[in-house]
Amino acid sequence: MASYSPDASYAPDTRWSWVEIDQGALRYNTRAWRNCIAPRKKMMCVVKADAYGHGAATCAKIMANAGADQFAVATVLEGVALRKAGITKPILVLSEPPATAIPALLEYNIMPSVYTKDFALALGEQASLAHRVASYHLVVDTGMNRIGLQPQDVLEFRQMIDFHRGLECAGIFTHFATADELQGWDFDLQYSRFMNAVSALEDAGLEHGLVHCNNTPATILHPATQHDMCRVGIGLYGLHAAQTTMPYIDLRPVMSVHARVTRTHIPAVGDGVSYGFTYRVPKQNIQIATIPVGYADGLSRVLSNKMQVIAAGQLCQQVGRICMDQCMFAVDLTSRSYNQQRPVAIGDHVILMGSDDNYSITADDIAALRNTINYEVTCNFGMRLEKVYV
Repeated sequence: MASYSPDASYAPDTRWSWVEIDQGALRYNTRAWRNCIAPRKKMMCVVKADAYGHGAATCAKIMANAGADQFAVATVLEGVALRKAGITKPILVLSEPPATAIPALLEYNIMPSVYTKDFALALGEQASLAHRVASYHLVVDTGMNRIGLQPQDVLEFRQMIDFHRGLECAGIFTHFATADELQGWDFDLQYSRFMNAVSALEDAGLEHGLVHCNNTPATILHPATQHDMCRVGIGLYGLHAAQTTMPYIDLRPVMSVHARVTRTHIPAVGDGVSYGFTYRVPKQNIQIATIPVGYADGLSRVLSNKMQVIAAGQLCQQVGRICMDQCMFAVDLTSRSYNQQRPVAIGDHVILMGSDDNYSITADDIAALRNTINYEVTCNFGMRLEKVYV
């Protein structure tokens, strides 16, 4: 982790490309979501995939101080990393890991999701041998057809495993497929199936722990289904899961992506740029600038010749195929379409995602060009680029 006071001359020591994580924006968003959840209900902050590329350990600490009650991860090792970073709040793995992961779950006090008998009994047995009680959350498949028990099987499943003193059901949950829709038959059906499963356990006198089904969009679009806890993910990072949520909550983007120019050149008319020469210089006085960001850094190759960057106070077209570790953009030194017009120089600051005083490029803008979602954009940028917390 790096930190610094914002400075126009900043760049990491070893490579002129980096991701900035706005801690103030993350704190603001966490509190904003906390305010969307009814009093006395818990908020589970989802920090899987390294907090969607933002850095799980640092983000979790900020969230813990801004209202998070629990955390959710996708893998056991993600949970272990949080524990080693000092996170003490409950951590849930959002799927059932292999039985070989049970020793780590017990050692680091991480709750698994459970939906198979063999795993549940193995968890209880190893917990008992360690003189422990292992907490878990029961998953109900209400229509996603991804993970979980069928609603009609939940009661029988619990009756098969509840003899084990090494097990404690700390929660029951499902996941909505269409929570971003303001009204929808599919959402209502999933919710009905889930509540039938919850009611079956209650009618049988079985404890089920925290009831939670609301994801990020459902938390604000369907407040009646908040129950004991809401799981908030992408919204914490200042991004909307769907356009339908935008009118209901103001969010601040947490991630921006930056680079500095490493080379400039004015090629001859007709010269090609990058692999395959998919771009050729169309006229005189076109400057080509190189920055050290490529598809291995999350700048998808499908963006080649489609995206723009902000450089020298202007929007500049990326040109040529994006390489693994570098890409190029063009500056038309004869154009009158920009507020200011000058050649870029080695060391000039370039914004790939973020904003300056005049222009903005968002994760949603990049996602639209890639025909994907903003989740994937931030996850990709978070893989290799150095993270700088501001």
